[in-house]
Amino acid sequence: MITYYEKMNDLLLDNTPFVSVTVVDAIGSVPNQIGAKMLVTSEGLHYGTVGGGKVETRALSEAKKLLSNDSSLKQDNNAKSMFASWELNRDLGMTCGGSVKMYFEAHNTNPWRVTIFGAGHCSNALVNILLKLDCRITCIDPRQEWLDRLPFASKVSKIMSSDMPSKVDTISPDSFVVLLTMGHATDKPILINILRRYPEKKFPYIGVIGSKAKAAILIKDLAEAKLPASYKDLYHCPMGLPLGSNHPQEIALSIAAQLVQERDKLRKPSTVELADSIL
Repeated sequence: MITYYEKMNDLLLDNTPFVSVTVVDAIGSVPNQIGAKMLVTSEGLHYGTVGGGKVETRALSEAKKLLSNDSSLKQDNNAKSMFASWELNRDLGMTCGGSVKMYFEAHNTNPWRVTIFGAGHCSNALVNILLKLDCRITCIDPRQEWLDRLPFASKVSKIMSSDMPSKVDTISPDSFVVLLTMGHATDKPILINILRRYPEKKFPYIGVIGSKAKAAILIKDLAEAKLPASYKDLYHCPMGLPLGSNHPQEIALSIAAQLVQERDKLRKPSTVELADSIL
């Protein structure tokens, strides 16, 4: 028999947004006992029950609010949670007395997205590092044989395209964008296409692999494309933290470290950090 936790694990692995709902307290004539659980997706009840009837109907409604993008409930970077306490008669219009308290926790609602242009050796190494982290990866390349070398995982989406610059419009605006294509000739048009959409479309991170010499050439490319000189501050080139050698694995490590560093700059301070600042 498939269990609640197996169903939950399947949703996590498939990156499906969902809410887990648990009865944490119950007093009086309530439709289910403490510990009852259910899983809710955007399509509705996915697995389990918290008692059916008006209690479950209300719980399903609250779970769907957590899945909506406009929810103002407490959240971190990939989860939203809340407690709800209802008097059955007063809040739910049930004739029986009693009360119930539930805990709601949403998952996969705000993933860290990384889009990589290029599927070569450095990209392959980077994807394998990022797979160990809580992120969703999209890799774009015109070469199917190179895309096939990337790991097969639910976290990884592979897109073959002979027109990579056109794919800029398909990227989610909250995605971190990494340019690791075959060389300057293929990186340049993608970067120019990205910068032409600024500031209407702002990516939180843009990185281009290359040396300081390549960075200087890119500045000239911006001028030729009639883009403001200040746009050179919108991307990282050279990309990655200053560590390691030119080995693809170490290049990938330095890029992954910078991605995490830049991601954490965008995150709100945790409760512990806030407490430390007060002290």
